[in-house]
Amino acid sequence: MTTAIQTRIIDADAHVVESDHTWDYLEPEDRRYRPIPLEAQADATGIKQQFWLIDGKVRGFRFPAFTQAQLEERARQVGRNFASDPEAREMGNIELRLEHMDRSGVDVQVLHNTMFIEQITDRAAVEVALCRAWNRWLADIWRQAGGRLRWSCMTPTLSLSDALDEIRFSRQHGACAVLMRPVEGNRLLADPYFYPIYEEASKLNLAIAVHIANGSAWLNDLYRHPVAIAATLHRFRVPTVAAFNDVLLSEVPTNFPALRWAFIEASSQWLPWALHEARSRFKILQREWPDNVMREYRMFVTCENSDDLPYVIKESGEDGLVIGTDYGHTDTSSDVDAIRIFRDRGDLSVEVKTKVLSDNPRALYAL
Repeated sequence: MTTAIQTRIIDADAHVVESDHTWDYLEPEDRRYRPIPLEAQADATGIKQQFWLIDGKVRGFRFPAFTQAQLEERARQVGRNFASDPEAREMGNIELRLEHMDRSGVDVQVLHNTMFIEQITDRAAVEVALCRAWNRWLADIWRQAGGRLRWSCMTPTLSLSDALDEIRFSRQHGACAVLMRPVEGNRLLADPYFYPIYEEASKLNLAIAVHIANGSAWLNDLYRHPVAIAATLHRFRVPTVAAFNDVLLSEVPTNFPALRWAFIEASSQWLPWALHEARSRFKILQREWPDNVMREYRMFVTCENSDDLPYVIKESGEDGLVIGTDYGHTDTSSDVDAIRIFRDRGDLSVEVKTKVLSDNPRALYAL
């Protein structure tokens, strides 16, 4: 029987999947940069690979094109359900997306991008144009959804002045976070280069959402090598875990004492290990380890139902965990039933469930 949670339920990690319509929001002078969707012939399994052609290069991230039958078979194989309607994934029908949320018992979804999980360009003008269009698309989605679809804004980090402009626009149009990749070009998140972004986010009460991603074209190419095994672990998840460690050990939490951080879609099973490692390094650095480091440093991590959550909570506390469905994607973190399954768990108290489903994400995203 579903546990009654008497407060708003927040899906802390949902997605929009970019389509050709996304780029209708480009400014007239930027239409020369419009990404072109490409699709390869079906492989031996019948699945078609999809790509973006951006500024003359294949860049950005797209999922394979699954048919309805292929999605159903994939769901049967892994034991998890995916959002199967492209109109809901790509926001062609926002009412349908809201209906899906209602059936799942979700009051608010926080939307993150799909394409920008990889670097889209090394030219500032192109990045500015595409981030600006994406943010205006999400602003329109937020407006149509009556505030139930919040989002993390895309920042063109190759041009910090434009990045700050985008953060300000986004804050006024439904954004509740600033999206950062664990690696941005040749910089890590503790680099002072990003301090203007952190300062603006702090000023506007926005979180920094570090979604699994990799903004280094060189690293992405390395992990696409034919000999790589399960390369997505190295490409996306490992950099996210490393970014948590980098921020925790850096001066960033002290320099920006109000800034909140989310580390999204890497599960939470690694969290006790990362905290153990950081605690040891705090001793070496002669720094005091807080009693509740997640709360003190304002750090949140998305958990998954496959995690050993009683153990994770015992080691890390219950103030830093949130959960999401990864709605719109079809990877190892995706499960449109994640909220319902979490509510039905018998190994967690109602108080813990309320924190993870509502209190923590509302604190993280200032909802």
